Amino acid sequence: MTVQPPAASPDRDDASAVSSCAGDTPRQTMSVLKERRDFVAASRARKHAAKGMIVQMRTRRADEPSPTSIRVGFTCSKKVGNAVARNRAKRRLREVARAVLPGEGRAGQDYVLIGRNTITAERDFEALKQDLRDALARLHR
Repeated sequence: MTVQPPAASPDRDDASAVSSCAGDTPRQTMSVLKERRDFVAASRARKHAAKGMIVQMRTRRADEPSPTSIRVGFTCSKKVGNAVARNRAKRRLREVARAVLPGEGRAGQDYVLIGRNTITAERDFEALKQDLRDALARLHR
């Protein structure tokens, strides 16, 4: 018996850590924050606590990499729950970021989305997207 690999979705490339999305606005590229120093730097910058998540935003200096792209990181503490619960919350945050940040985010910014205990995993997806839009509007003021 042979097992067929799942068919690749034509809408999305899961192998890439960098996504680029096009909408009515100019094309924005997003890359994922992976280094601890980037998360620590964002923790010292502006932040907004929405109902479904906490959003931290930091403006990168001109000498830092990717001055014209949006960088985003995702994290959940152990307060969110076990590994399964944290991963579910981070998956939802990644999808919210893919949907909202290309249109609402600004180039040259680092965003860190932090999941909240039980709320991030259980909140309606449209409400999570609105939480991120509201947080971005407040942070960009």
